Amino acid sequence: MDVVDILREGVGVALKLGAPLLLLSMLAAYISNQVTISSKRAELETLNEQVAQQQTENQELQRVLSGDADQITEWVARDSYNYAAPNERIFVDVTGN
Repeated sequence: MDVVDILREGVGVALKLGAPLLLLSMLAAYISNQVTISSKRAELETLNEQVAQQQTENQELQRVLSGDADQITEWVARDSYNYAAPNERIFVDVTGN
């Protein structure tokens, strides 16, 4: 056995051991990335819901502020102090939804 045969044998053993290890490493990285992507998608969905809610609130405030002084006073009384107009029925959702 000469030096070339010994090197070839060493390369063969390295490939036999290295290839499965490389594949396992790549599989672990793939699974980790998929978990991260799933987490980020859920976070993005939550943030999009918050943006939509804030836009709705901004539109309501813009609508109120574009009204006259009586409308603004009425909105503040209803929103901040829970006042109601005479003979007005107010329904409260007690389910917490």
